[in-house]
Amino acid sequence: MKEAHRVIDFPSLSPVRAVGAALMAAALTVGWTVSAPAQDAKAPVLKLELNRLEPAGEACRTYLLVDNSRGTALKSLKLDLFAFDTEGVAQKRLAVELGPVQDRKTMVRLFDFPALACPKIGRVLLNDVLACEGGEASRESCLDRIETESKTSASFTR
Repeated sequence: MKEAHRVIDFPSLSPVRAVGAALMAAALTVGWTVSAPAQDAKAPVLKLELNRLEPAGEACRTYLLVDNSRGTALKSLKLDLFAFDTEGVAQKRLAVELGPVQDRKTMVRLFDFPALACPKIGRVLLNDVLACEGGEASRESCLDRIETESKTSASFTR
């Protein structure tokens, strides 16, 4: 048994538009999905790298590399950090303001974990984003954008 083919006539369309309409009809007939070009809805990554830990008196001086090379400027970026010892026990909590963060820029921010020796730090946890201001940024969207890594013996996680 021969399958019947439907002929679609597009008399009022230009030849180019008629071909496009015919292709669209064919795509719908065979079940192809025709969609608009995908937009990258995900905001650019904001990389935070625990770059160095060094003694500073009774504190541990922390060098944090902030790589916003693909993002827009932020007036404020305030993080809630926890330092854990090498046994995994929370030792210090610290709120750190990293802003302003310039657009398309990488920078280093320094801060100290007071009364904590660097060799005792086994992990730094990005517990939360306390503030994120600039452009269309929100606290939640900033947290979603952040990727963490470490060049030290201590890991840096979120």
